[in-house]
Amino acid sequence: MLGPTASGKSALAIALAERYDGEVISCDSTAVYRRFDIGTDKVPLADRRGIPHHLIDVADPTDDFTAARFGREAADVARAILARGRLPILAGGTGFYFRALTRGLFPGPGRDQRLRDRLGAIAARRGAAFLHRMVARVDPPSAARIQFRDLVRLVRALEVYFLTGVPLTAHFAATVSPLPEVRTVGLCLDVPAAILNERIDRRVDDQIRRGLFDEARALLDDGIPPTARPFGALGYRQALEHLRGMRDEAATRELIARETRQYARRQLIWFRKEPNLDKIPGPGHLPSAFESARRIVDHRLRVPDAGARGEEIS
Repeated sequence: MLGPTASGKSALAIALAERYDGEVISCDSTAVYRRFDIGTDKVPLADRRGIPHHLIDVADPTDDFTAARFGREAADVARAILARGRLPILAGGTGFYFRALTRGLFPGPGRDQRLRDRLGAIAARRGAAFLHRMVARVDPPSAARIQFRDLVRLVRALEVYFLTGVPLTAHFAATVSPLPEVRTVGLCLDVPAAILNERIDRRVDDQIRRGLFDEARALLDDGIPPTARPFGALGYRQALEHLRGMRDEAATRELIARETRQYARRQLIWFRKEPNLDKIPGPGHLPSAFESARRIVDHRLRVPDAGARGEEIS
């Protein structure tokens, strides 16, 4: 179950889990980190309706949780869920994590610190956006999925290209899933842009009302460095800038909303390139979205009710 941010993925995943006796596997690159709660909109325990959720709060904030690690751990979790006779339901918006599980990642060349230092020096002198333009010239699909300020992933994409002469995207095409024995039913929420933008605006307002800035301040006060990977995520990055005095709360709120809308558009570009995804008219909390998803899953699983399932991951 894929979809852009604020499209209602969690609500639909929980509804499907109730229908098919399933368990949810989070597919979110920031929700894996403990204590980063408000900016990731983790579903509170009370709202999960008894449905087990996996791969949430599994890493310390200073860990470097990679897509490759997600692929391995999600595959193990999915096998365990299937062994219990239940249906794994992958839900989230991190397309790279989805690909790591369903299509695999290539092992790639090792770190080249001299090259990384050179690229880091270029970024320091000319800005991360310059590296993004470099990536766009040699690997447009990677540029489409990597945020302009995501220096870690920009450097890695360039490192792979310069060391192998082949774009990162081409390497991905030659990989295999860590879960080859399990077929995937791919669903993707499709929400009209105007509705999605309104939902994003409401979500950002709610995050700030619930204390996004206070959460970021508390994390810093507890010794988590601003360079920790989850601090680079949408919402947290702008919150740190606000705490440094770069802009006031109103301007920060508008920046988060604007960059989240831009991110949602990039997510949709990524999802359109994923093979065999069925669109579900959303948002995900609507009964019509559930019915659309149910019809597709029932057809793929070929069961008249929730009592029988094949080995598939939704």
